[in-house]
Amino acid sequence: MMTAPKITFIGAGSTIFVKNILGDVFHREALKTAHVALMDIDETRLEESHIVVRKLMDSAGASGRITCHTNQKAALQDADFVVVAFQIGGYEPCTVTDFEVCKRHGLEQTIADTLGPGGIMRALRTIPHLWRICEDMTEVCPKATMLNYVNPMAMNTWAMYARYPHIKQVGLCHSVQGTAEELARDLNIDPASLRYRCAGINHMAFYLELERKTADGTYVNLYPELQAAYDAGQAPKPNIHGNERCQNIVRYEMFKKLGYFVTESSEHFAEYTPWFIKPGREDLIARYKVPLDEYPKRCVEQLANWHKELEEYKTAERIDIKPSREYASTIMNALWTGEPSVIYGNVRNEGLIDNLPQGSCVEVACLVDANGIQPTKVGTIPSHLAAMMQTNINVQTLLTEAILTENRDRVYHAAMMDPHTAAVLGIEEIYALVDDLIAAHGDWLPAWLRR
Repeated sequence: MMTAPKITFIGAGSTIFVKNILGDVFHREALKTAHVALMDIDETRLEESHIVVRKLMDSAGASGRITCHTNQKAALQDADFVVVAFQIGGYEPCTVTDFEVCKRHGLEQTIADTLGPGGIMRALRTIPHLWRICEDMTEVCPKATMLNYVNPMAMNTWAMYARYPHIKQVGLCHSVQGTAEELARDLNIDPASLRYRCAGINHMAFYLELERKTADGTYVNLYPELQAAYDAGQAPKPNIHGNERCQNIVRYEMFKKLGYFVTESSEHFAEYTPWFIKPGREDLIARYKVPLDEYPKRCVEQLANWHKELEEYKTAERIDIKPSREYASTIMNALWTGEPSVIYGNVRNEGLIDNLPQGSCVEVACLVDANGIQPTKVGTIPSHLAAMMQTNINVQTLLTEAILTENRDRVYHAAMMDPHTAAVLGIEEIYALVDDLIAAHGDWLPAWLRR
């Protein structure tokens, strides 16, 4: 092993995300001399990221090397870690297409990056590119570990381990640790006092146990306090990012019904189920504060904010940022030094959760050390939670089969099985919607799908 790792970032034009990940990396003693290879097809965005990363590195007292690449294989050569974060087709045109076409067919969405027609189309656009990364890794860095941040997480991760089982990879999200921090904030307690056990699928994992440490060192169940705070109107607190559209009612209402709190946000969860978004039911939208078209609105705001932020970074002598909640640097440090850590990752279900399909993609706690990323066994999860997850896994199963076997019919079947879509549209309407999405996306989709 070399004295310093090589970290390749595919999709380095995602400058905000690069800043968060590498800001963490440069504060890890074992990673301060890392060679960071930034790769993106957009040379302008790549140069913007280079400016930010160089200032981050200097400000943190790191002394590594930065190289920039538009050639993926060159960037991957001899990499130890491969961080993947990109959006094929971007906000424009592809995300706009997903929302506008669905809206014309009477299907409203909130985020559209995980499930439903939006998630399905995003998977079809994305998986072929992830496979190309796996191909290049096989050739030039076969021992590297991929840290995948690309949505739809479950379908992407599943499609990669199904076709390239030899590639070491884990799908990463911040919803488990992020929601734990939110709940601590809602209850005015220190996040460091929390202890939890979480399991499920990406964007639909639940805290099977949620506890806080008391003054005498013992742990108590936090769920009664959480329920009491919600009933008293003391939780949830206003959105930490100041987004008044996202008020987090859906998750608390689901908590009341299910007895367990889900990890992903209310705006996401609302479109994974059949209950919250229905034509002519403005009462549901109002009651549960469902922010329709949230992702497009967020994209417009983020782009505007980024242009302002970038100008500040260009003129700043230093860039100092707070540690993020992302797992990437923790994983790199643990694998490189052998210092153990625990993260939540998306991995193949091989005896991890007994009552979810074996081979499906699940989100569980993983021990990380010099032995690699080692998922921990959960056993059986509550049956009603497994039943809800299965409705989402149905879509993931069919879409993954569609792209692995180039079976166009399975794309339609995946859309048919989507809980939200099926609650709104009839079968013929679903087929017409998928037809229009395929036509609208054109060359962004695989050739076999457009035949």
